[in-house]
Amino acid sequence: MTATTSSGTAVDRTEEESSSPLRPRSSGKGPRERMASTASSIAMIVIGLAFLIPLLWVVLASFDTEATLSVQWPSRWSLDNYKAIWNEETTFRPLWNSLLLCGGATLVTMIAAVLCAYPLSRYRFRAKRPLLLTIIFSTGLPITAIMIPVYALFVRVNLIDSMFGAILFLGASALPYAIFLTKGFMDSVPIEIEESGWTEGAGVYRTLWSIVLPLMKSGLAVATIFTFVGMWGNFFVPFMLLLSPENLPAAVTLYTFSSQYGQVAYGQLAAFSIFYSIPVVVLYLFMGRTLGQGFAAAGGVKG
Repeated sequence: MTATTSSGTAVDRTEEESSSPLRPRSSGKGPRERMASTASSIAMIVIGLAFLIPLLWVVLASFDTEATLSVQWPSRWSLDNYKAIWNEETTFRPLWNSLLLCGGATLVTMIAAVLCAYPLSRYRFRAKRPLLLTIIFSTGLPITAIMIPVYALFVRVNLIDSMFGAILFLGASALPYAIFLTKGFMDSVPIEIEESGWTEGAGVYRTLWSIVLPLMKSGLAVATIFTFVGMWGNFFVPFMLLLSPENLPAAVTLYTFSSQYGQVAYGQLAAFSIFYSIPVVVLYLFMGRTLGQGFAAAGGVKG
């Protein structure tokens, strides 16, 4: 059935009526979708407040000389808490020890993780599956379960109170999870790109350094951040292996803000926490630029 418009154009009403049900009648959400959206928004707000309240306490308490555990506006804003911790013994030396310990252990872990993840990602051998299962099992092994034999071993080999020994053990304890992460990102790099480097005469280590690692920068950034943050907050390992006050990192010296009678200098503790979080924030800002980058050669291989 056809009709003629004022301009003389014939319109097929049958086709128009048959095609009209295919177009959406309304762009609004149904009651179920609106309810789900509202519930998810409320849940996100609650989670955000759960993280925001401790951060708000740290900021406010750092400027309050009479700070308590409650979140309250300072009656008198003061920098006395920062002045009290602005010295080498309380802040500077522990933070330097933390940077030396965690930075060195992260470097050792990431170098070993890349060298271990490469054959697991590129080669096939009989022990590959058992080795991967062992690595996955090691990621869930609690560090407290092995600290007693590790402590006895360190006493035997005279590595107690040695920063070098603590770096090696801290790096080894984070290695399984770093290998697991690095291998997953390395699998996303097509081996065809690497083979093109081999045909040009590049060796295995050359292709690993010049081709594979640049293409998985975002994956390396994720593994590095997770490794460093996990070490930065580690209290138990340096507390067991480092004895001298000159070698203790900031994660261990936090107990100095508690007196023997159970009283805590909350204001100084909050001010110290501000300084304690700065290296992690700087690491996120420095390496976070690569987190938004996907695979750099996603279209470089034709199917």
